[in-house]
Amino acid sequence: MAIASSSASPLHGSSDSATSARQPLANLNGYDIVASYHSQLASSFSLPPPIASIFALCDLITQVPSNTTSELITLLRSHSDRLKQSLPNPIPATAGLDLFARLVITMNWDASADFAVQKKKLVDLAREFAEKTVPSCRDKITELAMPFIRDKSIILTHSYSRVVMQILLAAQARGLDINVYVTESRPGGLGIKTYNELTQAGIPTTVLCDSAAAFVGEKVDFVLVGAEGVCESGGILNAVGTLGLALVAKYYGKPFYAAAESFKFLRIFPLSQFDLPSSRPTLTFPDQEELINADSQKQSTPTIDKQSTATNAKLMTSAMEEKNPQIDYTKPDLITFIFSDVGSLRPSGVGDALLAVYGGNAD
Repeated sequence: MAIASSSASPLHGSSDSATSARQPLANLNGYDIVASYHSQLASSFSLPPPIASIFALCDLITQVPSNTTSELITLLRSHSDRLKQSLPNPIPATAGLDLFARLVITMNWDASADFAVQKKKLVDLAREFAEKTVPSCRDKITELAMPFIRDKSIILTHSYSRVVMQILLAAQARGLDINVYVTESRPGGLGIKTYNELTQAGIPTTVLCDSAAAFVGEKVDFVLVGAEGVCESGGILNAVGTLGLALVAKYYGKPFYAAAESFKFLRIFPLSQFDLPSSRPTLTFPDQEELINADSQKQSTPTIDKQSTATNAKLMTSAMEEKNPQIDYTKPDLITFIFSDVGSLRPSGVGDALLAVYGGNAD
C-alpha cells in the first residue's frame, strides 16, 4: 500500500466529486467517509484536518467489515482515495491518511489471532495517537518559538493558523508587547478571523490587503505563518499568498518562520507551483465558448443601480475565484526555520524527520 509519494501526486477530481463520491459509499453499510470527515471537522474547531481524516478511517474500520489484512488495506486505500478526490485541497487530509497507512503497515499482525480483535487494537492505537498528539504538539511548538519573539516585535502573518494563534497568545501571556500585521488572505478571507481573535485578546493588529504585504516588509521584524503541509524538500504548502510573503521577507532580509505539527509532514516533492494536488484546474484562460456565454450573461443581467454595479465590478465573482489556487508552495530556500514538535528545523532537516517515521521507502 502506498503511504505517500516522493513527488506530488495527481490527487484531483471534479469540483462536484464530493457528491459523486457519496453515492457508492452510502450503499456500503451506510458509511460515507466524506460525510464522516466533515462531521469530525464540524465537531471541534480546534481539530486539524489530518486528525479528522484519522478519525474518519477509524470509523470506517469500525463500521465496514473486512476479514483479512488484504481486504483491510484495499478498503482503506479505496476510501482514502475517495476522500482526497472529494476535496478541492486534499493536502491536509492526506497527511493524516498517510500516517494511518503507515500505522497499518508497521503494526504486528498475527495470522493466528482474532482479526476483529487486532482491528480494534489498530483503531484504539490510532485514536489514542490522534487524541493526545494535537495539544502536546502545539505546546512543544509554542515553547520552541518563544525565544525567537522579542519584546516590541512587529510580526507579519497570513490567513489563519491555530498553532500560530497559540504562539502569539502565549507571547502576550508572557508579557511580551507584540504588534501584528495580518493579510486579508483572499479569496478565503481567513485573515479577518485572525484579526478578530487577536484584537479580542488585546493584541494590536492591523489587516492588510494582500497586495500591501510588500509595503510593510521593511517595517516588520519577521514573518510567521502556519502550514497545511510540510514537504519532503523542506518547503511548505499553505494558503495561497504565503509564497508572496516569503519573497517579501527574502527581499528585505527578514526571517521567515513556519510553524507546523509533525503530523503535517508529507512525502511529496513538488517541482513547481503547478505540481500541487488540486481537484480543479487553476489559472486557465477561457475558451471562445466561455467568452460568448459570459458576454451573453452580462447582456441579460439587468442593472439595478449604479452604486451596486460599481461595487460588484470591484470584486471577483465566484467563477473567477474558482480559477485561482487555494494553496501555494514556498520553497525551502525562502524558509529560515520550521517550528515543529520534533524541533526547530532547518528545511533540510525535514527529510530526516520523515525518515524517522516512514523509513527509507515511500511504499
